[in-house]
Amino acid sequence: MEVCALLGERLLKLRKDAELTQDELAAILNINKHSISSYERNKSEPPDDIKIAIAQYFNVSVDYLLGMTDSPSPVH
Repeated sequence: MEVCALLGERLLKLRKDAELTQDELAAILNINKHSISSYERNKSEPPDDIKIAIAQYFNVSVDYLLGMTDSPSPVH
């Protein structure tokens, strides 16, 4: 499985901008801290449902998380 390198970078930036710890974001997403760490370091890629939850929480598009666009705004 190919891991999207931008996803980790963008997730880390979104989390830091929101002043959340990995523990706090993990609790919000109902996953463990090690998963967040792994995603941010591009060691693994979150499943689609977690990508969607991340996008919804931070009000960005999944396309932005995946690096398909540089515009974080979701399309409405």
